[in-house]
Amino acid sequence: MLKQRAVACSAVLILVCGAIAAPTSALAEYPEKPVTLVVPFVAGGPSDKIARDVAEALRKSLGQPVLVENTAGAGGTIGTARVARANPDGYTLLVHHIGLATAPSLYKKLGYKTADLEFLGLINEAPSTLIGKPGLAPNTLAELRQTIADSGGKLNLANAGVGSASHLCGLVLQNALKSNMTFVPYKGTAPAMSDLMGGQVDLMCEQATNSTPQIEAKKVKAYGVSSLQRSTVPALANIPTLSESGLPGFNFTVWHGLYAPHGTPPAVLNKINAALRTALKDPALIKREEGLGITVISDARLSPSGHKKFFDSEANRWSKIIKDAGIQPE
Repeated sequence: MLKQRAVACSAVLILVCGAIAAPTSALAEYPEKPVTLVVPFVAGGPSDKIARDVAEALRKSLGQPVLVENTAGAGGTIGTARVARANPDGYTLLVHHIGLATAPSLYKKLGYKTADLEFLGLINEAPSTLIGKPGLAPNTLAELRQTIADSGGKLNLANAGVGSASHLCGLVLQNALKSNMTFVPYKGTAPAMSDLMGGQVDLMCEQATNSTPQIEAKKVKAYGVSSLQRSTVPALANIPTLSESGLPGFNFTVWHGLYAPHGTPPAVLNKINAALRTALKDPALIKREEGLGITVISDARLSPSGHKKFFDSEANRWSKIIKDAGIQPE
């Protein structure tokens, strides 16, 4: 009888020890296969470029290929829903920008809830630039401001679609100028930029990652940088901020974050966050990002809790901006 009890106790101990060891084992095994990084926008745009830089840095940290998948449409909501519905095993992740915080105010039906995602850390933030078509008459923001006011809403402002960073920047700009403009939405950044350079549209408020090369090549006219501080990028260093040029306090930066489906095991989330922290210290990534005027995150927002706190504040801020702009959810 004593021997049977000893055997039974041993079996229980083995089960208990096995249960305790399982998470550690699972953590050690992740990742065992390639990880998919979903970008909810078209290939070649600013978010896609950033995601590919992050994917390469994460590959080094995780020791597995990180494949970028572009699932574009509906202002990034289709790709986001794809990740929200994915198996919560850490093999399907999302890179999204500021648009994730504005989507609940812009769309009646999203196909997902913010609670369907786990926050893994903020990646970066960068200013946008207010740029105009070649040959646009105004040379300064003050002159442009007067031209916009005189046009009675006829001057147009291109963007990459509802919910895009260029659309959001345009909303903040129009509110600051207290003058209406005609918004011209495109299906992506590339066609909008192409028409701007070709003179088919007048203005665009575009991420520095995408506009810097065009400014440097003098294919567009630059009127100001959207952050409070001037950019340190050589091509933008002499361009004043919109704040110092007559729009005091104007501050618009585009940020990107990393997300996983809700329910992903905490041990896996911790490992991904650790890999992200390592990835964002990669000298090659930092050099590429800083060369485009992007600040790589190294503060509290790199933690899941810090990321979530920042996200919530942005969602509240944009809810008011969108409501004040009179935009009705689609």
